Formats: sequence, structure tokens, C-alpha cells
Amino acid sequence: MQEWMKFTSKMAAWPKVAQIAQQVRVGATPTRTVYREDKLRLLRYESDVEKQYRTPLVVAFALVNRPYILDLRPGKSVVRHFVERGFDVYNIDWGVPADGDRYLSVENYVEGYMDHVVDHIRERSGCDQINVLGYCMGGSLSAMYTALHPDKVKNLILMAAPVDWSNKDSLLSVWTDSKYLDIDKVLDVHGNAPADWLQSSFQMLKPVQNYVEKYFNFYENMENEKFLEDFFAMETWLNDNIPVAGETFRQFVKYLFQQNLLIQGKFEIGDECVDLGNITCPIMNLTAQNDHLVPCGQSLPFNDAVGSKDRKSINFPAGHIGLAVGSKAHRDLWPKVCDWLSERSDELDA
Repeated sequence: MQEWMKFTSKMAAWPKVAQIAQQVRVGATPTRTVYREDKLRLLRYESDVEKQYRTPLVVAFALVNRPYILDLRPGKSVVRHFVERGFDVYNIDWGVPADGDRYLSVENYVEGYMDHVVDHIRERSGCDQINVLGYCMGGSLSAMYTALHPDKVKNLILMAAPVDWSNKDSLLSVWTDSKYLDIDKVLDVHGNAPADWLQSSFQMLKPVQNYVEKYFNFYENMENEKFLEDFFAMETWLNDNIPVAGETFRQFVKYLFQQNLLIQGKFEIGDECVDLGNITCPIMNLTAQNDHLVPCGQSLPFNDAVGSKDRKSINFPAGHIGLAVGSKAHRDLWPKVCDWLSERSDELDA
């Protein structure tokens, strides 16, 4: 009888659940597009908070998902921490590759799009160097960019960013092993890496959590409006996958996951090998203790590979996405990261 009453209570809550699902909004901070190139948009965050620092910050997320995970909701926004501290903050929206973009390579993203974005921000701000925060695959691209253009980056923050794929602890490393995955055949058929293929692969890394526990938790919290708002915001982002340009995905799988060329200084962009030792700016390397996508062992070697003397790592008790949206991360981690960046950025009155 008690279970039946609980069930009927849950069902009575369903209209409210449906209303919240329809009304939930993602993206907590107003933005304005200040630069476009092909499908890329550069977003600048707008705020009434007075700017305190001349050195701007640009955020580079992975090519796989949408970048608003870093500004998901009020209280769950990484960029909001920096905006409220007086930084001029930008976010790169790489856009959605079409079939005709299958030949876009890592060189196109790093030496093309990213360099053009950085130069636009430098010109706009009047600063010779800018701060860069790279998350996941976007962190790998940011590390490559900084190694090739050390004169343009003042401080580099990496967030769950793989650079050394010799660590095979993750299931993703097993799946991408050349013994099991012929990435050339996959992309010869599909052109770009399909969004639904990528999404299902990520979900199958934790099948019980993603297909069972999540929905039990949803059922138990159907009458909790705050939970539902956060739940549907995350579901919006998780299901907003996009394809990855075929040639870029091919290079990441073959030359990074399978051959691990980046940490060895053998990964080529254009005619130049990417040497992480060229990076001499201050480094903040953030890793997640419970990261099932990018184990800490894929990120921590970065600090020993760079030429920087000012190097810091924080291994935080969170998961891969928890670094961006977890309550503990927003309470305990990001204020410290803001402090670190503030101490190393030029103030407006300097």
C-alpha cells in the first residue's frame, strides 16, 4: 500500500516534471558573438561586473560536445567565476561539421581557427598575450597551440586534458586500440565521426550508471524541482552531441590514442613537430580523481614535459564532467583557480 501511494504521488507530479523539462534553459551568462569563421563562433560573456584584468581568457572545449557545459546553469558555471572576478572571458563554439568538413585536420583547428581566434582577442584587447583554458580534447588542442605559439599565451589552464596515452587504464583506451578499431575504415564509410556513435560509446563506458541508476535517481527525485532543473539541463547537454571532423578524429585516434606521438614530441602539425618543451608560461593542470574518460595518468605527465618553471597540479575528487558542474568543484576548486590566474594576469591599472 505504501509503495502504491508513493507511485501515485510520483505520477501526480508528472505534469510539473514535463513543464520543467520544457522550460529548462542552458547557458547561465549572456553572450555576444564577436567573431565568426566558417561554422565557428567566438562568444564573449557580458556582465555588469567591472573588469579588473587586462589579460583576457579564452575557453576551448572539446569538438565532441557543445561548449555551454562550462556555463550550464546559475551556480554551475565555470566561466561565471572568472567573469565575476573581473576577467574578460570568451568561449569558442567550434560549430557543427557538415559532410564537406570531413577533411578538416588538427592543423586546421590549431593553426587556423584557434590562431585566428587568439589573434582576434589580442587585437581586441590590446594584449600581446592571453590566458587559455582548455577542457578535455580542447585542452589537448590548447597544449598543442601553446607549444607552437608560446609568445601568445600568458597562462595555460588544462582541465581533464589528455596528452599522454600510454596509460591504458580506461575502457576508451581499449576500444580505440588498433587491434580492435580500424579508424580508417570507419571514417571511409561515415566521413565524419557520427554524433550518435560517439554518444553511445561514451554512455557505454558506464552502462549501469547511464542506463539504470540515472533513471532510478530521477524517479526518486521527481518532486524535487531543483533536482529536475539540473537533471534536464544536463540531459540537454548530454544529448546535444555533434560529429567530429573526420580527418581530425582520424589523427586523434591514430597518432595520439594508438601511437602516443604528442608526449614523445613526434606529433606533426603542418611541417612542425609539436614540442611541449616549448611551453614556458605558468601552468595549472586540473585532473579529476574519478575520471572515466581521461584518467589522471593521461594528464599529469604534461607538467614534466613542459619547459615552464611555474607549474601546479590539482587532482580534485570529481568525475570528468563533475569538474565543470559539480557543487564541490564550484565551492572548493574554482575559487582557487581564479586566485591562481588573478596573481598571474595583468591588472587594468598596472
